[in-house]
Amino acid sequence: MFETDRDVLDWYERQPRAINREFLSQIPWAEIKNHPLSPEFFRVLFYMRDIESFTELYYKELLRTPTGKDPVIRKFMDRWNEEEAEHGNLINRFLNEAGYDTSKDWRAEAKSKIPIRYTVEYFVGPYITNLFGRYFTGAHMVWGTINEFTTLQAYRRLWQISAHPVLERVLRAIAQEESIHAYFYWSIARLELKRSKFSGSLARFIIDRFWAPVGHGTKPQEEEDFIIATLFGGDDGVSFFDRGVNQRLEQLPGFEGNKVPTRRIASVTL
Repeated sequence: MFETDRDVLDWYERQPRAINREFLSQIPWAEIKNHPLSPEFFRVLFYMRDIESFTELYYKELLRTPTGKDPVIRKFMDRWNEEEAEHGNLINRFLNEAGYDTSKDWRAEAKSKIPIRYTVEYFVGPYITNLFGRYFTGAHMVWGTINEFTTLQAYRRLWQISAHPVLERVLRAIAQEESIHAYFYWSIARLELKRSKFSGSLARFIIDRFWAPVGHGTKPQEEEDFIIATLFGGDDGVSFFDRGVNQRLEQLPGFEGNKVPTRRIASVTL
């Protein structure tokens, strides 16, 4: 447990990168085609790749708010944005090696398919959050906590059910960095919620009324539901999500017993 935001940042900056030149040079890319992967898992990987690349949008959106202007959070966000982009690149490389040729402009192509509604919300959202000033930072950090832990557990779930040795190696490295991101968000959220009762009440209201899974709005609803059902479908999948995501949320001040994320995941059936 950290006592100040600066303590959290100091810890974060001491964490080494899992994905570096040495790691990349040791991935047995040529072996990927030797291990068949079910079509639904490729669909999941394309979704994950695109969502990782969309971090740039969330990053720019946060920069327009008091949250993004906070020196500690901003320093984290700069590295976070770069690492998430590299995760997208790594997944894209795996897809290429598996036989799925992608355009060198795949990022721009993915962004061009984002619905107009999300684009409008992207520009309007910061104006609304700015009305609450620093008090909204708690909501930002709690939302980020849920989504980062969701991303982390999605990678873990995928390597378990896909049983592809090279994909597991790639996803384990990505997950190692995602776990660091998740703990940063969780730690700052904890401090923000302890700091202000109003911030805590606002965060609880926002999560209860508006929370949606990571990537919501940037992709068609049927794609979002397919990913959720593939990774977290059934009692086993829901329990996996609840243990790895919702129970971490419930450890935050004011979120004891809050099961909004698990209920949302459990509601998806295909």
